[in-house]
Amino acid sequence: MYRPAYALLLGVAGTMGVLAVVASTSIGRPLVDPEGFLGPAIVRLPLLVLGAFALDMLPRTLWLSRMRPAAMRGIVVARWKQHWNRERITLVVLGVLCFYITYVSYRNLKSYLPFVMGEDKYDRELHLIDRAMLFGHEPATLLHTVFGTGVSAHFLSTIYLWFLPLVPLALAAWLVWSRNITFGYWFATSQCLAWTLGTASYYALPTLGPGFQYSYLYTDLPDTGSAELMEALSYGRSGVLRDGLVGQVQSVAGFASLHVAITLLVALMVQYTLRSKVLHWVFWVNFAITVIATLYFGWHYVADDLAGVVIALLSFWLGGLASGQKFDKAGLGSHPTSTTSRVPVDRD
Repeated sequence: MYRPAYALLLGVAGTMGVLAVVASTSIGRPLVDPEGFLGPAIVRLPLLVLGAFALDMLPRTLWLSRMRPAAMRGIVVARWKQHWNRERITLVVLGVLCFYITYVSYRNLKSYLPFVMGEDKYDRELHLIDRAMLFGHEPATLLHTVFGTGVSAHFLSTIYLWFLPLVPLALAAWLVWSRNITFGYWFATSQCLAWTLGTASYYALPTLGPGFQYSYLYTDLPDTGSAELMEALSYGRSGVLRDGLVGQVQSVAGFASLHVAITLLVALMVQYTLRSKVLHWVFWVNFAITVIATLYFGWHYVADDLAGVVIALLSFWLGGLASGQKFDKAGLGSHPTSTTSRVPVDRD
């Protein structure tokens, strides 16, 4: 039923895993399970799935049972049979496993970038392109003038950093609660593709980003969570490259922007698979603000963000094809073309 999605998920994860192992062996650096939101990925992802399972079961059970213990078992069993069938469990296990392999491989391959490609970057070229597109002006300077460098800096920083928990939370949500199984495969496949294409873009055009290469453009900004993260990444890069630290990764790479790619991918998935107009607006606005934040703080050049858009659109489309989606002519919705008796296709 889901053979194209199976094949693409396993193929992407397997390819990324092999590339990470080959690169690790070639340069003599160990593979690392990087820390992040809620700890290492091997702990973070299962915890999120277990949390989503509990959130799915507990409130429903407590509400429908009216807190009567005798009624709880029947409600739990009914929900398990209705929602947690073999197909749902297969989706969750396959989605989490493939995403874990892909993401950890991505973080390691990103860390190996300066060892494989050297430290000669294309920052100067992309910086000149930015200035040419804006008739000699700096994107950051223009944005600092338009939005100011006070409260707006803290707001933009908060939205930018929201990306960190958004990635695993969104994955868990679509795997556990997607109203059609194919939507879960669509999102998981598209996510893995986006991280893979992002890794390829790092090697195709290595850059640091304006915030690292042209830090003098950002001295007017206040101390924010974004600034602290950039400083931590700078120290981490120095520790890996200069001090020879092992057991940690360097996470500095500019082209393309995966903040832009993933937030656009989530907005597209919300637009195509959820009915709530409020959520449509929330995630499109989140995407727009994230784009501004990447330029405002110097995480990326304009070209990085444009490349991130391309990655999102390509991943979204390929993931849709693999999961059996049929797009409406208007381009604002989709209909799954594969189904089961327990997960019916939505019909007009």
